[in-house]
This record gives sequence, structure tokens and C-alpha cells, in this order.
Amino acid sequence: MKSIEVGTIVYSIRGRDSGRFYIVVEVVDDKFIKIADGELRRIDKPKLKQIKHVKTDGSSIPKLAEKLKEGKKIFDAEIRSSLRSLNA
Repeated sequence: MKSIEVGTIVYSIRGRDSGRFYIVVEVVDDKFIKIADGELRRIDKPKLKQIKHVKTDGSSIPKLAEKLKEGKKIFDAEIRSSLRSLNA
């Protein structure tokens, strides 16, 4: 599996949210991450998810990844528009 870091696009393969794409907003530890899609899971209340329940090809959204790493404010609309083509 590719490494998962802040800004990485992940695909949920387990749980109620399976079949949707999300962006990683925080890496909690080696087993858990926090994800958001700006729609069902907003940036102010991201979902805590086990890493083994998502898959990724290592792609990311560079603009959002940079803002998250710098601690800048990002909006749900930015996440939604970046993931729109994937979650259609």
C-alpha cells in the first residue's frame, strides 16, 4: 500500500461510507486517520477511520495538502469541488 499522509485521496472500502472518496486531513497514528469529503463529513468534524479500511493509489490534491500541512483554513467547498469528479 502507498503511504498515507495529509492531503492523500483515499477510497473507503469498509463501513457505511464505503464506495466514496475522501481526503486525509490528519494522520492520528500508524492505524488511524481522519478523513473528510466536505459533504457528508465536513472539515470541522472529520471521520476517524482505520487505515486498513481505506485504499489509495498515492494521489493527492497538492493545493489542499499544502494548506493542511501549513495549518491554513480550508473550506468544505474546496474539498467538495476537488473530489466532485471522483464522487459523482
